[in-house]
Amino acid sequence: MKTRIITAVVATLILLPVLIFADYPVLPIALSLVSLIAVFEMLRCIGLHRAWVISVPLYLLALALPICIRLLSRAELVKVAFAAIVFLLFYFFAILLFSHGKYKLADLSVCFMTVLYILIGFNAILYVHDHVYGGEYVYLIAFIGAWITDIFAYFCGMLFGRGGKHKLIPDVSPKKTVEGSIGGIVFCILSMMLYGWIVSRIEPSLDANVAVFAVAGLLISIVSQIGDLCMSLIKRTYGIKDYGKLFPGHGGMLDRFDSVIAVSTVLLVITGFAEFF
Repeated sequence: MKTRIITAVVATLILLPVLIFADYPVLPIALSLVSLIAVFEMLRCIGLHRAWVISVPLYLLALALPICIRLLSRAELVKVAFAAIVFLLFYFFAILLFSHGKYKLADLSVCFMTVLYILIGFNAILYVHDHVYGGEYVYLIAFIGAWITDIFAYFCGMLFGRGGKHKLIPDVSPKKTVEGSIGGIVFCILSMMLYGWIVSRIEPSLDANVAVFAVAGLLISIVSQIGDLCMSLIKRTYGIKDYGKLFPGHGGMLDRFDSVIAVSTVLLVITGFAEFF
């Protein structure tokens, strides 16, 4: 527990300057590096990190996408994103065809699905910041929603789920309880509403839509827990405990940001249908 707390404090101290100076190149550069590490961790989990014909294009894509989001317009980004997805799809098909069975269809399918998910998740953070009204505040929801859910799911599970009578999905995560899940959802909704109120006080020009914050809190908390569980399922499938050792006591980049990736993805979708301010 002590190691986890120290790591969390150090990681927060590193993250804060990145978020404070998000308008400068520091955020896209940081997301490029984070995406690169996360993609490497997933490829290593699947066993494809040494397959250079697969890994190198994915590493380059991970490094380039945040820079594109900062430099291109929304219309241009849609074209680039669509082209990147189509390119990856047919590139993976070509690898299957010409590798003569060297790579398994199941592994390449998991690789395509998870890497696409990782890249969308991390880049959604920057897209919301740069291209959504009030984005300099909205993008922080990706972190607040994920970590509030995680923290209060843990404490509510400890407080109300003692004995573990109501396991959430024991086959994937034996320690998670229904009580913890509900607690995470409730506190996430309340935190989102409180965050909207605080931002409105800081920036009077931004009038928070409380209903949107409340509904977003519900969706975000549910998706946050699903993202966490799905990443745990992949680890169990490939027989590893953690994706890495970058954060002592927490694991790798994907272990620490699994929920953030899920939340930022759904946050991107929400901003396409509703405005927080």
